[in-house]
Amino acid sequence: MNLKGALPVTLTAPPPIERAAGSLPLLGHAPQLMRDNLGFIASLRANYGSLVEITLQPGTRTIIVQDPALIRQMLVDLGPSLDKGRFFEKMGQLLGDSVVTAAGQTHVRKRRQLQPAFAHAEIARYVDIMREEAATAVTGWTPGQTLDVREAMVKLSLDMLAKTIFSGSLDDATFRRLRHDLSVVMNGVGARIMLPDWVERLPLPFNRRFNEARDAVRATITTAVDELQETGHNTGDMLSMLLRATDKETGEPLSSYQICSEILTLAVAGTETTASVLSWILYELAREPAIEARVHREAVEVLGDRPMAFADLTRLPYLNRVITEAVRLHHTGWLVTRRTVKETRLGDWTIPAGTELAYCQHALHRDSRYFPDPLAFNPDRWLDDAQKQKNLQPGAFLPFGAGKHKCIGDDFARTEMATAIVTIVRAVRFELDPGQTVEPVARATVRPRTLRMTVRPREGSDSEAATPSGA
Repeated sequence: MNLKGALPVTLTAPPPIERAAGSLPLLGHAPQLMRDNLGFIASLRANYGSLVEITLQPGTRTIIVQDPALIRQMLVDLGPSLDKGRFFEKMGQLLGDSVVTAAGQTHVRKRRQLQPAFAHAEIARYVDIMREEAATAVTGWTPGQTLDVREAMVKLSLDMLAKTIFSGSLDDATFRRLRHDLSVVMNGVGARIMLPDWVERLPLPFNRRFNEARDAVRATITTAVDELQETGHNTGDMLSMLLRATDKETGEPLSSYQICSEILTLAVAGTETTASVLSWILYELAREPAIEARVHREAVEVLGDRPMAFADLTRLPYLNRVITEAVRLHHTGWLVTRRTVKETRLGDWTIPAGTELAYCQHALHRDSRYFPDPLAFNPDRWLDDAQKQKNLQPGAFLPFGAGKHKCIGDDFARTEMATAIVTIVRAVRFELDPGQTVEPVARATVRPRTLRMTVRPREGSDSEAATPSGA
């Protein structure tokens, strides 16, 4: 074939992956992350392109994926071929192997074992427990009291989750001790993920408190598991369901250690996330009285004087948009990881084996390229017509992740949040101090650094909020 005179074919190589400035020997970018992790991650989106490299562990490449299409490719298309990465690996080391931390076929098997506990029929049964715990919390708040809302939501979330997991399985003293120890564990997980591994081996009070609390939680859960196994009694809670779960391939039940790891990880991941989002929702309702009034009015119109039930969730569209908008603007995930196990093609780039990949939902959801006026709390941006006009890019909104590792507890979490908010707004409202600025801080999740608000009574509040039973 005569190719004389033919134009040469030029293959355009992708631009090199830039490395973020400021990395230090031995510490990498840990100082920036410890000082202001949200600001540092946001600066990457502002100053670099689709991919940017940072250092979390000396000798390991970590690439932050910032383009929605590449994030979706990573989570969905490449999901089966990737390991879950440092964030989940550290959680596994600290808390034990679970459906949250496992990858590959192990994850598939664990997810099948746990799926019945998160079926709609089970969640519907949990609503009564959730509502009663929220009503009990409300009756403990005094009108005119200045409430640390973040701490109140941590307590409420732990109460709701612990009662759905352990209802009837723990005495009051053990339950209170478990709640305290879980709080210590939750506060320690985020810091340990950011720091180099060698720091957690130092004889520091922080490390000692974390290890003691984690071991105490394991001991409490193991005792409850052993007692239920001995009696064979079914208390109808999630713990009883896990005791009855079997591996569909082998027919073997879960071991006590496996059950303990599942519960511990779900408690830390689920409770911390729910508490943070609830705090942000109450903050936004206090800032926007018109939005708060619409939430309250919808609850009154739909429910009247009767207690909320699972079936009501689909009858509260405005509340659902409020929750969705809170998860967008105040997403609790600031660094979610995966890891390549072989050379992998991501977009136009070839990524070597053993590379950490990560993305930040909090920064992604605040990008003005995908969300007009991104810092405004606007539940109506989620109206169907508004969604169609926006033509939101796939991968730009990831409230519960995507792909085979999408959060197993997404419906459970939304049910918790909706039940809590309805119960609270029917009884009280919150006031922010004039001029108060509430800053986000990222630990295990993105949460308010300090959120103190004044409790005000709701005139004409209904009987559900006034009595713990909700009857």
